[in-house]
Amino acid sequence: MNVTKMVIAACAAFLMLVGANTWAGDLLKPYVLASSGPGDVAKVTDEVKAKLTGAGFEVVGSYSPFEGSNILVVTNDELKKAAASSKRGGYLAGMRVTVTKQYGNGKGAAFNPADAQIQVAFTNPVYWAAAYRVSADVSAVKSKLAATLGAKEEYGSFYGFKDGISADALKGYHYTVMMEYFDDPSDLGEHDSHEEAVKAVEAGLAAHAGGTSQVYRIDIPGTDETVFGVAMTNGCSGDETTMKAVDMGPVHNTGYAPYEILVTGKNVEALYARFRIAIAYLGLPMMANPTGGTFMNIMCAPGAIEGAMLSVTGQD
Repeated sequence: MNVTKMVIAACAAFLMLVGANTWAGDLLKPYVLASSGPGDVAKVTDEVKAKLTGAGFEVVGSYSPFEGSNILVVTNDELKKAAASSKRGGYLAGMRVTVTKQYGNGKGAAFNPADAQIQVAFTNPVYWAAAYRVSADVSAVKSKLAATLGAKEEYGSFYGFKDGISADALKGYHYTVMMEYFDDPSDLGEHDSHEEAVKAVEAGLAAHAGGTSQVYRIDIPGTDETVFGVAMTNGCSGDETTMKAVDMGPVHNTGYAPYEILVTGKNVEALYARFRIAIAYLGLPMMANPTGGTFMNIMCAPGAIEGAMLSVTGQD
């Protein structure tokens, strides 16, 4: 993208952001901060995991993308049922519960590590259902997570979306002109059957193709969809690289990771990064943000992430 195109895209994004909050409906944000306070990441993670399993959630995977962070991926019957209700709804099946030691204040000011808080947060199921165009009501899942872990505030959206976005707007969201929507995923290949497609993805992840590894696998009941959580560690595709470059808030968007690969029927796909990163960091500016990250900081990420995903299925 040359400078002229970047400026045009940034202007378009600004106009889109200004108008976003005029769309009807209750406003949503990507994450819910459950608690924040002193503590130890490992100890708090164990406590959170015990609470989740006690509340009936299944912990299907865990992942630490950088030091001082733990991500627990959870599901339950309600999430699987909601995922099964919509074509390509498998992306919704795994919610992230994160434990993060604060590493910045998001305001451009000096940060004293001695003041770091341990932040427990979870992905907002209602927000992500809308982002993945799943119409099923998952508010009960959100309520159960809140009752289990706490709910201090919703967060994770910035600038023109600082108050959030409506479900209707989110279902039709893309970052700006000429950038991808939910239904513009990366095509990672077609196989002879669903089973062969799943085996191909598992084999690629087991081989750590493109610097990837498997965090979780969820088979969506009653469908031919299987979703994989994918950890990425290489260069521009790396989760830590992306998150540390764009995380703007004093409360961290650790639930961005892990990325997903979806097997739907015989086909394998992954959401394109200009959509997937944008919904995880709603309102992230294109450029010129002196107090935080921008998409310009990760210009290489979309192509690198797609390349890593193609490596998994041997399509690179």
